[in-house]
Amino acid sequence: MRLHDCLTRAARVWPGSPATSYADRVRTWREVRAEVGQLAAGLRALGISPGDRIALLGANSDRYLDSFFAASWTGAVLVPLNTRLAENELTACLRDSGAGLLLAGDGFAAIAGRLGPAAPELRHVVHIGEEPAPVGTMDYQALIGECKSCPAADGDGRMPAGIFYTGGTTGTPKGVVLSHDNLLANAWHILPALGWQHETVFLHAAPMFHLADICCLVAVSAVAGRHVILPGFAPDAVIDAGEAHHVTALGLVPTMISGLVNSPGLAGRDLSSLTSILYGGSPMPAELITRTRQALPGAWLWQAYGQSEAAPVLTLLPPEGHLPGPASKASSAGLPVPGCEIAIRDPATGGEVPPGQDGEICGRGDNVMTGYWNQPDLTATVLRDGWLHTGDGGYLDADGYLYVTGRITERIITGGENVYPAEVENVLCQHPAVAEAAVIGLPDGHWGQRIHAVIAPRPGTQPDTAEIIAFCRARLAGYKCPRSIDILDALPRTGAGKIDKRSLARPPAGRADAPERAG
Repeated sequence: MRLHDCLTRAARVWPGSPATSYADRVRTWREVRAEVGQLAAGLRALGISPGDRIALLGANSDRYLDSFFAASWTGAVLVPLNTRLAENELTACLRDSGAGLLLAGDGFAAIAGRLGPAAPELRHVVHIGEEPAPVGTMDYQALIGECKSCPAADGDGRMPAGIFYTGGTTGTPKGVVLSHDNLLANAWHILPALGWQHETVFLHAAPMFHLADICCLVAVSAVAGRHVILPGFAPDAVIDAGEAHHVTALGLVPTMISGLVNSPGLAGRDLSSLTSILYGGSPMPAELITRTRQALPGAWLWQAYGQSEAAPVLTLLPPEGHLPGPASKASSAGLPVPGCEIAIRDPATGGEVPPGQDGEICGRGDNVMTGYWNQPDLTATVLRDGWLHTGDGGYLDADGYLYVTGRITERIITGGENVYPAEVENVLCQHPAVAEAAVIGLPDGHWGQRIHAVIAPRPGTQPDTAEIIAFCRARLAGYKCPRSIDILDALPRTGAGKIDKRSLARPPAGRADAPERAG
C-alpha cells in the first residue's frame, strides 16, 4: 500500500462520513478524496513526476492534510518544513532535498519569496492559504479548479514518501527518508494499543509538520476517523474544539498538556468525549499526571517514545503504567509497540547488555527509515547489524519497560562516573518551583566535568538554588546532583523547539555553586 490508499479506502467504505473539520469547512471522505485528486492533477500539470520533492511550509490546515496525500498520489516525496526554523535553515533543507515546488500557507508568503532565489531548483511556489495569493505565487483554488483527478502514479510501499529534517543546531541538514511502508507500519503499530477506529475524532493542535502528528494523521485516516484541525495550539481553542466536535483523541507534548489542564477556561466545560491523550518528548511529572487525571478523568494517558528515524514510535507507556504506587512505571517510556523490538547494546562492543544496565537504545521494525538523504556514511553508522542505533542511552527493567537516560552524546563523566542529564532533569522537575530544567556538564579541573543545571521557575515562585540542590541530594547519588544552578525566565530553544543546550554551555556569571564534593 501507499499513503493515499488510506484515502481511497475511506472514501469507498465511509464516503459520506465527516473526514475533516477546519474553521467553518467540513468535508466528507468522498469530498476529501476528490479534492486531493484534483490537487494531484494540478501538481502533475506543473511537471511534478514520481520521485520529485515537494516542500510544504505552513500552519496546520485541512489543505496541509490534502497536500500530504496529494504528494503520495503523484509519487512525489514530501518535505514538511519546520515552521520554527530560521530562514537559513529552511534554505538549507530546500537545497539539500532539491525540492522543485513549495506549498506555502498563510503567513509564509514573504519568506517563500526569499527562499526561491536561494534554492535554485525551486521552480514553483503554490499558495495553499485562505488569503489572496501573493504576487509571485500560484493560487491553490485556481490550480485545482482547472484540473480533474488523475490516475495515481505507479509504485509500491517501498518508494520514499517523505524527507523529514531533524536537528537544526549543527548547520548541516539531516533528512530522514521514510517510505510508505515505514509510515503505514507505524500507524498499524499504534492502532491496536490506542484502540482508534472509525468513531475516533482526533484533534490536530500540535504542529502537523512533526512526525508525531503525521503518524496520527495516517493512523486516523487508515480507519476513516475524523480529523479536527486547529492552526496551532492554544488551550482555549483546544477546549472549544474539543467540546464542539466531541473530540475523542489528542496528541500533545507535556508542556501543552500542562497549559490545557491548568487553563481557567477548562472549568465547567464538557470534554467527557475525550478518551485518549497521546504525548511524547519526555515523561510527565507525577504532579502533572495527577492534575491531568483530575481535570480530564475520562482520558487515558499514553506516552510515546521514538525518533524521526522510526517514523516515529518505538514504545508506548499504557494508561496503567501511569498509575501511582510502588509498581508505577510512570518514569519509563513503556513497552515496545507490536511490530518493534528494543535492545540495549554496549556502545563500545555492540553486545547486548542485561536488564538494569545502561547502554544505547537500539530498535528494529518495518517502521525504521530507509536512511538519510544523500548521507550514505551516516546511514551506515546509524543502521548497522540490522538495528537502528538511536544515540539515546537507556536500560530495560526486569519487566521489559524502557527507561531513557538521555542522549549518549550528552553523557557527562564526572569523577569517572557516567551521568545522563535526563535522570537529573526528571528529579529537578519534581521540585514545586521548577517548571523546566536542562542539565549540562561544565569543565572542572578536579572532576573533569561537573553537573550544572539551568531551570525556568514556575509562575509565582522564587526558587532557592541551595534548597533545590538539597532536594536533589535527597533523591540522587551525590555525584549526579547539580553543583551549580542558573535561573532563566525561559529556556532557550532551537528552531526544532528543543532546548538549546549549546547556548546553555555559555553560562552567565553569578551562579550559585554547591560544595565541591563527590558524595
